[in-house]
Amino acid sequence: MAGRRPKPTHLKLLQGNPGKRSLNSREAQPPVVLPPPPDHLSEPAKQEWQRMGEQLVKLGLLTAIDRSAFAAYCVVWARWIDAEQALKATGPVVRSPSGYPMLSPFYTVANQSLGQMRAYLTEFGMTPSSRSRTSVAGQEKADPLEDFLFGQR
Repeated sequence: MAGRRPKPTHLKLLQGNPGKRSLNSREAQPPVVLPPPPDHLSEPAKQEWQRMGEQLVKLGLLTAIDRSAFAAYCVVWARWIDAEQALKATGPVVRSPSGYPMLSPFYTVANQSLGQMRAYLTEFGMTPSSRSRTSVAGQEKADPLEDFLFGQR
């Protein structure tokens, strides 16, 4: 099936349902929680799990059933960090066994990881553009006139 993937109902609601299409009232609503990290994650991936997981839970964007997708993001993030650190040591161009200059394999891994990571960042609303299309309940800006008329909230 070609075309755009359907947008989850909670994102449509957060965006004000700009298309004015009917909402799925029977869509599953898993609990917002930071699940435990999978055992296979490396130490840097587990650190990213805690760092970003806590932020996503505060925003209500990570649920109990997002464990696999979030784990994949953390794995790709750790792989990108490893490749970037290796690039610091080798640089983007290395010598092939025959002596010719070539792109470092770490450069390729870093670029591929970055592309994969960008897809996960968008899925979880962790880029400026994806975040600009959503709003989070409970984060309304105070109206100075309302505060003046009715007192501080």
